[in-house]
Amino acid sequence: MTDSSISSEPSASAPTRLPLKLALPFWLPVLMIPVVIASTMLGGFWVVLPIIFTWGVFATLDAALGQSTDGLDPQTQESALVWHRMITLIWAPLQFIMIFGLVWYVPRADHLNPVEIYFVTIGMGILSGSVGIVYAHELMHQKNKLERWLGDILMNMALYGHFRSEHLLVHHRYVGTPRDPVTARYNETFWRFYPRVLKGCLLSSFKAERDMLARKNLPWWHHSNPFWRYAALQGAFLVLAFLLGGWVGVVVFIAQALAAIFQLELVNYVEHYGLTRKSLGNGKYEHVQPRHSWNASHKASNWFLINLQRHSDHHFKPDRRFPLLQFHSEDHAPQLPYSYPVMTFFALFPRKWRKMMNPRVQQWRSKYYPEITDWTPYNKGRHGL
Repeated sequence: MTDSSISSEPSASAPTRLPLKLALPFWLPVLMIPVVIASTMLGGFWVVLPIIFTWGVFATLDAALGQSTDGLDPQTQESALVWHRMITLIWAPLQFIMIFGLVWYVPRADHLNPVEIYFVTIGMGILSGSVGIVYAHELMHQKNKLERWLGDILMNMALYGHFRSEHLLVHHRYVGTPRDPVTARYNETFWRFYPRVLKGCLLSSFKAERDMLARKNLPWWHHSNPFWRYAALQGAFLVLAFLLGGWVGVVVFIAQALAAIFQLELVNYVEHYGLTRKSLGNGKYEHVQPRHSWNASHKASNWFLINLQRHSDHHFKPDRRFPLLQFHSEDHAPQLPYSYPVMTFFALFPRKWRKMMNPRVQQWRSKYYPEITDWTPYNKGRHGL
């Protein structure tokens, strides 16, 4: 299945039940649990095992297994996706046990020195960021209240609950425009993007919720404002961390959350770098198209990230569940040279990143917008303002 011509209407020929074997590759992140546990209990060199596993192993598997353009029929009924959905449904309790088990264990682990504790905590942050936040992203897009709650629990274990408000109310609506803090600008380094997006996401998400309440003639402090839920969940997690591990436990909890947030925004930087929607004047922009997101079709990392790298289709059909996300060819959407694990690594090095990505952005501009001769306002995030 390819590109945006695919219908999402129900079809009598669509499968009504999918076997477990089709979902099993997407269960690979479960292997992160014993990896993190082993690194914590063994200490020493083993504390870097989660980093090697997520960045090294999957990048190597991508090189070995290559790319995949295959996809399930997008008309597949939701009832057929039981085994695919199950991994996202069980992850919140699994991650809860992992994080607070670590919070309890680390202050009592005499075999871990401060440096080892740091790497153990980063390893846990990789699990809650590369897996937990990715699953939260899938869950927050669903209409089912249980799934949305599980998404909130996962995001608030990373102390980043407002991401749901920002992602649903701001990012999907304004991606590729100056009103979206998450769209990385052309020539903007990750190290400039990161502080900007941390501030911008918090402010824009709060403003979006406040404005929604105002349209209902309600004040921002109304109990229906989800920011109260975010604050309550984060406060409860911090209290629990203190009860289990004292102040050391609180530091461990906060450190893993910071590591998770860092990974999230590193991926956000890669996903839309330099891609902008054309300004139509009067503050209006063209509709979101598959060409406004970078894609990667590498097989192993798409298993690990539950098809997050099929990002163009996600923005084109935000309510489409991850197993049904479709591949978009280079004729319809820009392609990354490597998978997310590799691209996020290169994003840390501005000179290498610009050398790799700026020519691709320029080719994208020439291909889709040859009529635009002055890109200065787009480069500075001022187009349409």
